[in-house]
Amino acid sequence: MNAMDLRATSAMLYLDGVHVSFDGFRAINNLSLTIAPGEMRAIIGPNGAGKTTMMDIITGKTRPDQGDVLFDGLVDLTRLDETEIAELGIGRKFQKPTVFESQTVDDNLRLALRADHRVRATLFWRETSGENERIARVLETIRLEDQRHRLAGALSHGQKQWLEIGMLLAQDPKLLLVDEPVAGMTDAETHQTAELLKAINRDKTVVVVEHDMTFVRELGVRVTCLHEGAVLAEGSLDQVSSNPKVIEVYLGR
Repeated sequence: MNAMDLRATSAMLYLDGVHVSFDGFRAINNLSLTIAPGEMRAIIGPNGAGKTTMMDIITGKTRPDQGDVLFDGLVDLTRLDETEIAELGIGRKFQKPTVFESQTVDDNLRLALRADHRVRATLFWRETSGENERIARVLETIRLEDQRHRLAGALSHGQKQWLEIGMLLAQDPKLLLVDEPVAGMTDAETHQTAELLKAINRDKTVVVVEHDMTFVRELGVRVTCLHEGAVLAEGSLDQVSSNPKVIEVYLGR
């Protein structure tokens, strides 16, 4: 087995030589990225850098024109549809929270849990102690235990974001993709979101797309900067943010 095969099979997420064009525009251009099991990675870069398209490729919404996209060592994501990819254990949180506003926090989590096809196949959905324990654990992680009986529509913007992260956690994914989780949050909520993602990262692999550099600094993780659909720089935030190319295309404006 050569070094490249080894790198692919030991990765939670492995992209190599990925290209995607839309109407002649190269949205992703020879993108290569390796995320290790249990890692948290921050993805930064200017608008149009390919961050959303990259997430779309990983979740099966967009098929690459060429390149390898492997999950958990061996699974070729380019051959699967969105539902199959979700069932493998890849959860995605979009920027705008989509909670069921007229349901309680508790019911939102129960609905998410029941949407988990892998569990539904094994349990006839009675109230099971397993379900209650799982929801209690999620509520504790997202720090909404005291809000569990409130309607989701009555939560603050930050709390809605945490609830939606909780709805993903209820489905027990191996990999979480989180898109701009702190957009529109207060400083206090931003800090709590960093703490929340660090707690989740203790037993899950997490990829965070974000523009807020203060938040990225607080995460304290390896950073990948994308530009024109490819990796421009990778390393600690200090390394990446002192890179002249990154300053020129992204931070210097």
